[in-house]
Amino acid sequence: MRRWVFARQAYATVRNYVVSSSRIIPNNPNSLLHSPSPHPTPSTLLPHFRFFSQITDSPLDDVIEDEEEQQASVIDDVITADVEEMDKVEALLQNNDSDFESLLDSIGFTLHQDFLIKLLQTSNVSGYNLIRFIKWALDNNESFHVTIPIVESLVSNVCSSGGDVLREKLIYSLWDLVKDIADKEHGDGVRVLNTDILNEIIMSFSKLGKGRTAHEVFDKFELFQCVPNANTYYFTIEARCRRKDFDQASSLCQKMIDAEIMPDDEKVGKIISWFCKGERLKQAHSVYLAAKEKGKKVPLCSVSSLIAKLCQQSKIIRVNGKPVIRKLKPVGESCEENENVGLALEMLYGIPGVEKKHAMKSFSAVIQALCRIKDVGAAKELILKMIVDGPPPGNGVFNFVITEYAKAGQMVQAIEMLRLLESRGLKPDLYTYAVLMSGYSNGGEMEEAKKIFEEAKKKHVKLTPVIYHTIIRGYCKLEQFDEALKLLTEMKDFGVRPTVDEYEKLIQSLCLKALDWETAEKLQEEMKENGLHLKGISRALIRAVKEMEKEVADDGNISSAA
Repeated sequence: MRRWVFARQAYATVRNYVVSSSRIIPNNPNSLLHSPSPHPTPSTLLPHFRFFSQITDSPLDDVIEDEEEQQASVIDDVITADVEEMDKVEALLQNNDSDFESLLDSIGFTLHQDFLIKLLQTSNVSGYNLIRFIKWALDNNESFHVTIPIVESLVSNVCSSGGDVLREKLIYSLWDLVKDIADKEHGDGVRVLNTDILNEIIMSFSKLGKGRTAHEVFDKFELFQCVPNANTYYFTIEARCRRKDFDQASSLCQKMIDAEIMPDDEKVGKIISWFCKGERLKQAHSVYLAAKEKGKKVPLCSVSSLIAKLCQQSKIIRVNGKPVIRKLKPVGESCEENENVGLALEMLYGIPGVEKKHAMKSFSAVIQALCRIKDVGAAKELILKMIVDGPPPGNGVFNFVITEYAKAGQMVQAIEMLRLLESRGLKPDLYTYAVLMSGYSNGGEMEEAKKIFEEAKKKHVKLTPVIYHTIIRGYCKLEQFDEALKLLTEMKDFGVRPTVDEYEKLIQSLCLKALDWETAEKLQEEMKENGLHLKGISRALIRAVKEMEKEVADDGNISSAA
């Protein structure tokens, strides 16, 4: 196969030389003084025709045939020599001899660029031996000079070879050789490296998780007279992020943005995702904005990840560049968090209409964050926009807004959202009703809370203990213990088993507000029958109220006797 390749290349080279040769000798030298004939003669077509026509009367075809036979003979000799030399060198390099360098001199082959490139591209020699061979060639052949095609072939071969054990050592050896080549040829004013060569080395170090060395290659670009491109920045940032060195990655990313260079859409999405994992949200957002300015289409999954991160309540602050866990501030107090939610809202509006139907999680995250920072009006406006433009809002986003209105005591707005939910064909869940009942109970509006409770019983066949606990707590707060006890009995009739919380709330309220230890004691016995355990503090409270009443009665008897 190699012999056939050499033959084709050599034949094409010689034939091109013959056909395109500029050494054309006319039959009559005086013809140079006259304009050329419009009809070319054989002598103008073939360089050596006049010479052969003086010796023989052979026609033109015979002359061409003789020349081709002579050329073919020369080509065969060259091909045979090159193939034999190639086979010898390749066999020697494949033996993994520890001292094959000393044996290379005995072969006596001619080292030139084409020979070396073919060896690098077609042989099955290990990358480590190829590096040793190039070092030998540089040290023992003063006339030999490395060129860009040679380095490209070497780097491509080495970076795609090597086992898991030798790979790290192999890539480091390659990088050392490339630096030596660049230093040697740079002194002669020759440029032997290009951006693609260095990019492949950076990518190899990135795969090995060697972020610092990959960055070292990046820093050599100016020295080696190469210009970083989008892949250069991407692979170097990737290498740094794999080592979780997000500070250096952020610095590289800012250089990329300042240089107005941006990789393709998929790679932009990966960079954003890496910074999200490293909690570098500002840098991730900067990449997003720069990509949008360049007309890039950032993948929706990366946009959604950044929106979700911006909407999270941060539990970490950075002090002197180091992450520190902090105690959460009161909701709405952090200006940085408010700003992040605003950025998330802008990104949400920037999602194309076709992709919005797949962005329900992003809409939900933004609405929840808006409610957390007390911007319920913006959350409601976003829900109304979802109704018009999509995606259609579900129970979850309505519940976020209803909850915040109920907590703030804005029950009119909360009921409006409930009715809007129902108008969309959605069924309010038990959580929705519990939130509304809690809002009314906290405001002392137990009649309205009871209406919501009755509505919940109509819409749902079975209620939860949370629903009963909410309204029982409201009645206990207003010291309407009879209503609270009725609801406790109703729970059993509706098949809802009371929990410890309901009993605890009733017992504590009866003891502290009504001083009714007898009813509290009955509830304690009921708990035992149901297999529930009353907390020690509540049991002690019953005993204390009981003893206090007994002491008061004894003091009264003593006073009467006196």
